[in-house]
Amino acid sequence: MKQRVDFRDQISKNKMKSYFLMVVIFFVILILGYVISMATDPGYFFVIMIFAIIFSISYLLVNFYHSDKIALKSVGAKEAKRIDYRDYHNLVEGLCIASGMPKPRLYVMESSMINAFASGRDPEHGVICVTKGALEKLERRELEGVLAHELGHIASYDMRYMTMVAVMVGMISIISQVFLRSLWFRGRGSSNDSSKAIFMIIGIALAIIAPIVVYFVQMSISRKREFTADASAVKFTRYPNGLIKALDKIGKANQSNEKKVNKALAPLFFSNPFKGAGRTHPPLEERINVLKRM
Repeated sequence: MKQRVDFRDQISKNKMKSYFLMVVIFFVILILGYVISMATDPGYFFVIMIFAIIFSISYLLVNFYHSDKIALKSVGAKEAKRIDYRDYHNLVEGLCIASGMPKPRLYVMESSMINAFASGRDPEHGVICVTKGALEKLERRELEGVLAHELGHIASYDMRYMTMVAVMVGMISIISQVFLRSLWFRGRGSSNDSSKAIFMIIGIALAIIAPIVVYFVQMSISRKREFTADASAVKFTRYPNGLIKALDKIGKANQSNEKKVNKALAPLFFSNPFKGAGRTHPPLEERINVLKRM
């Protein structure tokens, strides 16, 4: 008999794993910075850091305050008016009462796929967007499970966490690129300091490897947040079968790639809208197995 999983433990465990992975990215920044400063000089690395921080904070501010508008516009979503989507509004309102959350703004996007996403910097500015395919193909309790999952993302401030992670990953990419490109302008002059030469070799290796490593860490954080949102959906509905059936239906639907979706938005969606690009989401079977134990 499989061990039961309490949704509260699942939420807590995956949040702690997400925090740990964010610490890993932070330490990669420190290690990369130390090696580059030892290979060159601290003043040089300080200039790179200032540039990376300014660029990353600018990126953070734009995405943090306009994430919902950017996501909705990129998929051509339209506002879901109550007169046209009464059941959609009723389900979300019921979930908001159960969760104690403010009602997010509701949108619909033209797509035959079964999918949805949430965005917004906090619950007061949250938005949920579902595909027409989800509204047409999912039964009421299945759709409720999907909507509860998206509310879980909003309740956990996932957009805020993922934006912070994106900024940290962006800083590593910028630092690595500036360092590697600067080597072309440093000339062929060799240093008599053997320790600096060793640090230079290590720095080049780290500058190449670090962006790849933190990319996979970023995708791992995204997967942990999906498990957390699934557990939150069970917390709000107390009915895991609705979400299980929705995931099972998606798995059997043989959905085609969604051409309208920018790949940068894939982590936002309920299920990955691209075939063969599952790094942003756990496998459907794994999510279903965890839900069955709740």
